[in-house]
Amino acid sequence: MSQPSLEQISSQLDSENSKDRMLALASLRNIPAEEAVPLIKKVLKDENLQIRSMAVFALGIKPTADCYPILVNLLESDPDYGIRADAAGALGYLEDPRAFEPLSRAFYEDTDWLVRFSAAVSLGNLKDPRAHDLLIQALDSEEVVLHQAAISALGEIKDLSAVDSILRFAQAEDWLVRQRLAEALGNLPSPKSISALQYLEKDGHPNVAAAASIALKRLTEQGHEF
Repeated sequence: MSQPSLEQISSQLDSENSKDRMLALASLRNIPAEEAVPLIKKVLKDENLQIRSMAVFALGIKPTADCYPILVNLLESDPDYGIRADAAGALGYLEDPRAFEPLSRAFYEDTDWLVRFSAAVSLGNLKDPRAHDLLIQALDSEEVVLHQAAISALGEIKDLSAVDSILRFAQAEDWLVRQRLAEALGNLPSPKSISALQYLEKDGHPNVAAAASIALKRLTEQGHEF
C-alpha cells in the first residue's frame, strides 16, 4: 500500500469521521517532521480525546521549533489532565533542556498524579542533575507510581548521591518499584549498589531478579568491581 500524499493526509484530517482522522494522523509516522508538524497541529484541538492524545505524542517524536512552545502551553493550561500528562511525556521525548523549568513546575503544582508522574519520568529523560531535589521529594510521595518514576529518573541522570535514598525501596511491596530500583542501580556504580543488586538477584519476583542480574553484568562489564 503506497504512502498517501500530504494533500490526501491533510484532507483526511478534515474528515468528519474520527477514524479517518486517526488513520491520517498515524500515516504521518514516516513523514519528515517539518512537513508533519503543520498537519499534526490541525488536530491538537480535536473533539476526540484519543486523537488529541495521539497528536500531542506525535509532537514529541517529530521535533521542530514549533513543538516545544506548543507542548509547554498544553502542559500549563490544558483543562484535561490526560493531555497535560501527554504533553509532559512528549517534552521528555524532545530532550530539550529548556523543559526542565516547566516540567518542574508541573511536578510541584499540578494536582493530578498522572501529570506529576509524566513530569518525573521526563525529567529523567532530560538527564539534568538539577532534578535531584525534586526527585528525592517524589520518593516521599503517597503514590507508588511516583516512587517508580523518581527511582528510574535518578538512575537516568546517574545521580550517585541518591543511592542511599533509593536503597530503602529494596524491600518495597510493589515489585515494579524493586525492578525500577535494580535498573537504576545499574547506572549508579558504588559498593552499596553492588551489594543491593546481589540482594535483589535473589528477589522472589523473576522480573526483579532478572533486572538485578542485568544491572550487575553491566556494572561488571564497565569495570566496576568493588
